[in-house]
This record gives sequence, C-alpha cells and structure tokens, in this order.
Amino acid sequence: MERKELMNRHVGRGVIILVILVAAFLLSSCTTAVKTIEVLNRPEPKTPINIDLPEPLKLDEVEWIIITPENAEEVWAKLAENPKGEIVLFALNQDGYELLAKNFAEIRTAIAEHRNVIIAYKDYYEPVIEEDLPSK
Repeated sequence: MERKELMNRHVGRGVIILVILVAAFLLSSCTTAVKTIEVLNRPEPKTPINIDLPEPLKLDEVEWIIITPENAEEVWAKLAENPKGEIVLFALNQDGYELLAKNFAEIRTAIAEHRNVIIAYKDYYEPVIEEDLPSK
C-alpha cells in the first residue's frame, strides 16, 4: 500500500506541476507586447477613366408639311402623287406641337447635363497639367 500511496503522490505532484505550467503559459501569452500596426495614408494616383465625349448627333432630316384648311386639297393631291405607297398623316394640334417642342427642349437639357457630368468626371480623374498645355 505504501507503494500505491507513493505513486499517487508522484502522479498528484505531476498533475499539479502540469497545471502550474499550463497556467503560467496561458498567463505569459497574455502579457507579451502587442505589435503596433503602422498605417500609412498616402494618396493613390487616380486611374484615368478614358472616356471620350460622345460625338454630336447626326440626325436625318425630316420633312414637315404644315396643312391648313386653305392648303389641304393641294397638299393631299401632292401626297397622292407619291409612288412610295399609302399616304399616312400624323397630325398635331397647336397644344400637341407645343408639348413636342417642350419635350425636345427637355431632352436637349438632359443631354447637356449628362455631357457636363462626363466632363466633370474627366476633369476630376484626368486633370489637365500645365506642362501639357501648349505654350503661348
């Protein structure tokens, strides 16, 4: 029985030493110096966007024929001579024509605004350097 008691003491001491070593290891790992991270703020060069301005629109010419009660017969006869096929008229009254003109004005304004946005982006990402300008 003495031997068993002696063995239990050694095992008990071993467990105690192991617990002390594990605790010391865990505690020492918490006390190591923390490495500081150095953050560098430096501006990165802007990537050129390489956007060309859109070409101006080249629209086909449309022939407008204005029909009034005074010239209706004459215009109708002239259109009947056309060998291309059936005669189709698209008509607008004065209010409709004014709305059409207003819509086209709004389209022109929107296109100009979008063009200005493209120019602003281009100026931001690709500023003109004075060295690139022709000398006076």
